[in-house]
Amino acid sequence: MLFKLLGINPRNYNYFPVYLAIGSVGFILTALLLRLLKGYLPADGGRAFAVNGEKSKGKPRGAGIIFILVFAVLSALFLRVKAEDLLYLAAIVLGMLSGFLDDASEKPWNEYKKGLLDFVIAIGVTATYIWSNGPVINLMLIRDENGPTQVEIPVWAFAVLSVILVWVAINVVNCTDGVDALSGSLCVITTGSFLFSLQFLRPAITTERPIGLCVILISCLLAYLWYNCPPSVLMMGDAGSRALGLFLAILALRTDPFLFIPFCLIFLLDGGLGLIKVSLKRFLKISIMKNIRTPLHDHARKKAGWSDTQTVYRFILLQVIVSGFVFMIAYWVR
Repeated sequence: MLFKLLGINPRNYNYFPVYLAIGSVGFILTALLLRLLKGYLPADGGRAFAVNGEKSKGKPRGAGIIFILVFAVLSALFLRVKAEDLLYLAAIVLGMLSGFLDDASEKPWNEYKKGLLDFVIAIGVTATYIWSNGPVINLMLIRDENGPTQVEIPVWAFAVLSVILVWVAINVVNCTDGVDALSGSLCVITTGSFLFSLQFLRPAITTERPIGLCVILISCLLAYLWYNCPPSVLMMGDAGSRALGLFLAILALRTDPFLFIPFCLIFLLDGGLGLIKVSLKRFLKISIMKNIRTPLHDHARKKAGWSDTQTVYRFILLQVIVSGFVFMIAYWVR
């Protein structure tokens, strides 16, 4: 957007170094703002049923409002954004604000209230994608001479599947945010996986803007992780986790929705199994996985005896292995 205001044609430049420069600014801004403003963030009250939940009591939470706003502002100003991109950024900011209001509330919001808000945001994101691209799915691993295959499906089917994808993404990332640096680190790995996969999608789709978004978000997240590494001094809260889940869902829609499964596998297992377990018990009175504590990071620490650091590193390593395996397949079929 800023390029247009200044009359500069970004096509005259190699965009990736420009994105790295913008990302560097994002890292510095995020680090400075987190340092200066952490005292103004709401304090965490601790989590009664979470493993080591008492360790978080009193720490500033809701830091997502800072790094998400830095990401959104830099992206809107310095990327060649279109109306579609601005609507996605607006949705991410709305998701962040809903999470921050919950972080700042003395009484946690009702789960149904948060679920309904997530559903509304998911509908908005889905409508934006269909309006901008049609009900088209990119299949990275099924290729022809022009690149990945693009498949058009009925609008109603795409809409239903897309809403489910977005809603699930928001909530599994939110559920995973229970150990210092876990959710943020996994999001860096997952975003990096999508970023690398975009190289395989060209020239089937325009990848310049998604690449820029990935670089800037990773940079802002790295600055947050500087303060969130164990033992953390602040936490992203729902303001960060819900916005990050939404970002990953949008990224999956714009690359290959099926890649969400391998690239977000640890998120799906860690947070998703808990959602399934609770939903079956609450709505259908079916009890499963009685001997498994969810989220899985609690099971790893409570039942397996892993330390917080072991849990974070091992979950990261597992996600790196899964993403690497996908890239091996992609290279083989390319």
